[in-house]
Amino acid sequence: MHARISVVSAGIPHTSREVRHSYNRLRPLEKLQVEKRGWTLDVLQVVQSLGKMDFTLADVYEQAGDLAKLHPKNAHVRDKIRQQLQVLRDLGLLEFLGSGSYRLT
Repeated sequence: MHARISVVSAGIPHTSREVRHSYNRLRPLEKLQVEKRGWTLDVLQVVQSLGKMDFTLADVYEQAGDLAKLHPKNAHVRDKIRQQLQVLRDLGLLEFLGSGSYRLT
């Protein structure tokens, strides 16, 4: 799952059904307050950049430096990462598997 809605991939248009499905999967993000949405989307992008469906908290922590650059006023980046993974879980975009392991839904 991506935080983007593709209408065309590799020169082939997606059906309107596929586009609507992608939109509906991202719709829970609109419930977040604007100031929280940035962090949530940034963590989601980091997770997606890992290029795998199953990942660990340690995988995301390896990108903490990039997130710290995006949010220089936050002195507790690792805490924020954990919080945002919980937000993404609560929105149904991730599944917590236990012992620091997650899966994109």
